[in-house]
Amino acid sequence: MNSFTIKDLESLTGIKAHTIRIWEQRYNVMRPKRKDTNHRVYDNGDLKHIMRIAYLYRHGYKISKIAMMTDEQIKQLSLEEGGQKGSHLHQVYINQLVEAMIDFDQTKFEKIFHNVLLRMGFEQTILKVIYPYMERIGLLWLVDCVIPAQEHFAANIIRKKLMVAIDGLDLPKEGDEKFLLFLPEGEFHEVPLLFTHYMLKKHGCAVVNFGANVPLEDLSFYTERKQVDHIYTHIISNFPQRALDNFVRDLGRLFPGIPVTISGPQIVRITPPLPDNVTLLMSMEEVLQYVRRKVVL
Repeated sequence: MNSFTIKDLESLTGIKAHTIRIWEQRYNVMRPKRKDTNHRVYDNGDLKHIMRIAYLYRHGYKISKIAMMTDEQIKQLSLEEGGQKGSHLHQVYINQLVEAMIDFDQTKFEKIFHNVLLRMGFEQTILKVIYPYMERIGLLWLVDCVIPAQEHFAANIIRKKLMVAIDGLDLPKEGDEKFLLFLPEGEFHEVPLLFTHYMLKKHGCAVVNFGANVPLEDLSFYTERKQVDHIYTHIISNFPQRALDNFVRDLGRLFPGIPVTISGPQIVRITPPLPDNVTLLMSMEEVLQYVRRKVVL
C-alpha cells in the first residue's frame, strides 16, 4: 500500500495543505496516521477520499455539509454531480481511473473505460479523459505516489484498447500516404504513438508502426527497401541533452529526403537549428492537425 504526505495530497488535489489540516481538525474529514516524527501520513483510501471531497468542494458544496456525509454518500454524490454537469464528467472519470489504478482493479478500470467510450466515442475518450489521466499519472510519479507496477498495469490496459481500435479500422487504399511510426531507443511510452497510429489510419493513411525502443538503423534498413512518405515519433522520457540533440541530428542525416515529425513534452528541450526535414509539433492542436492531415501553419 502506498503512503502519501500532506504535500502530496496538496499536489494531487489542488487543496492547500493548510486547508486540509483545518478540515481534519475542524470537520474530522480524515484521520491520518502519524509517523514517529509526528508528521501526517495518508494511505490509498485517504487519497481517494480527499479526491472526492476536493471534487465536491470545487463544485459548490460547503465543507461543513460534506463533513456530515458518510464515505459512501460522498462517493455516490461525486458520481451524481458529474453525471448532472457534463462539463465536469471528465474529471469524475479521471478520478475513477486513478482509484482503479491505485487498487490494481482491472475490472473497474475496464468498466470505466467502456462507460466513457459509450458516452463519448473513442477519439474523445482518449483526448478528454485518457490524456488528462496520463498527465495526472505523471504528477503522481513526480510525488512518488505511483509505483512502476501500477503505471504499467494501467498503460497496458489502455494500450490493448488502442490496438483493438486500430485493428477495427478499414485498411487504407493503395496509393495513400505511407507513415513510419516509432519510439527512439530508451523510450517505452507507447500510448501516444498508438493514438497517432489510430488517427492516421482513421484518416486514410497507411501506417507501419515499429513500436518502442527502436534503433535508427532499423528504420534506415526499412526505408531503403520500402516507400515511406513520413516518419513520426513522440518523446516523453527525459533523455540527456546531448543524446536528445544527437538523435534529432541523426534523423536529419539518415533520412534527408523524408519529412520527420516529432511531438511530446521533451521537444521543447531540443537545441536549434533543426535539420531541414524535421518538424516539431509543439501542442496537442498541432498534433491533431497533423494526424487529421491538415497543414500545420
